[in-house]
Amino acid sequence: MDSTSLSTIEFSLPPELEASAPPEARGLRRDQVRLMVSNYSTDQVRHAHFYKLDKYLDEGDVIVINTSRTRNSALLATRADSGVVELHLSTHFDNELWTVEVRAMDEAGKTKHLEDAQEGETLTLPDAASAMLQGPYVSDCGDNAKPSETLWLAKLKFPYPVDDYLERHGFPIRYNYVKDKWPLDYYQTVYATEIGSAEMPSAGRPFTSRLLKRLEAKGIKIAPLILHTGVSNIDTHEPPYKEFYRVTPETSQMVNEARASCHRIVAVGTTAIRALETLTNGDGKVHAGEGWTCLVITPQRGLRAVNALITGMHEPEASHLAILEALAGRSHIKIAYEEALRKGYLWHEFGDLHLILP
Repeated sequence: MDSTSLSTIEFSLPPELEASAPPEARGLRRDQVRLMVSNYSTDQVRHAHFYKLDKYLDEGDVIVINTSRTRNSALLATRADSGVVELHLSTHFDNELWTVEVRAMDEAGKTKHLEDAQEGETLTLPDAASAMLQGPYVSDCGDNAKPSETLWLAKLKFPYPVDDYLERHGFPIRYNYVKDKWPLDYYQTVYATEIGSAEMPSAGRPFTSRLLKRLEAKGIKIAPLILHTGVSNIDTHEPPYKEFYRVTPETSQMVNEARASCHRIVAVGTTAIRALETLTNGDGKVHAGEGWTCLVITPQRGLRAVNALITGMHEPEASHLAILEALAGRSHIKIAYEEALRKGYLWHEFGDLHLILP
């Protein structure tokens, strides 16, 4: 994959537009965040709130959701010199093998990628657990895979089942734009089922049970799938790495029938797109299946099944922007983001949403 294939629009994001707390901290419900609605066929941009989502969708449309449940994926760890770092668990491959990121902490509690972590180094975790860094993670996706600048392949040993351990000792991954610590419930979607993600599929956060019922009452179908997300590479914007996915026969059938009837396939987040497009052939037909996806979606590759998207606001030069461009084109995304900046939309997982329609 040529690195130029992931080039994206560039813009300056003012710090005041980074959502530093959940909307609940501002006295709002989850679904009261703002919703920018843009049509890439006309470049029309409208402004609403997320709880009015059903007004912009039609009977027969399908909303594809990622029902992966988020873990308490951050742990405090101690180095041999007694220095304390933050360990972020990314992807669990099998047995004791994981990918992880090690982050240094300053006195203010802010973290950054730890530059001097060493191959073979063992980190001590609470309750007699440990993490041994085996070497920089090298993805087996593609022919030109390079060692990650942020992720390590590590062997983790826990005294009891990992999710029990993380429930007791872990906490949600929190980036520096989030000022305070929030419990895991704030990082969970209302429809999450199967645990396995390092971070929240943030585009789905604003959904409420009430809104889902209203969508279904209008004849809009909800199609679940699984993609267990790893750690976001916010410092280096590395391309995506392989992640586990599952698409059921029921979901593939629902999508195929909707496409055949010329209804919209609305993915909730780039994770849902990645899973669905992994199993979509050149004719746009989706198959059921599960496994590890290496798919990197670029404007050159395009999208085959999905033709609409609910997504958060992505930071400058993030690889996710390439997926938006694959759907709507660079010129439209530039128009929409200029409007979002002008109107003061909030970015990141606790921020506002963007509905992109044909």
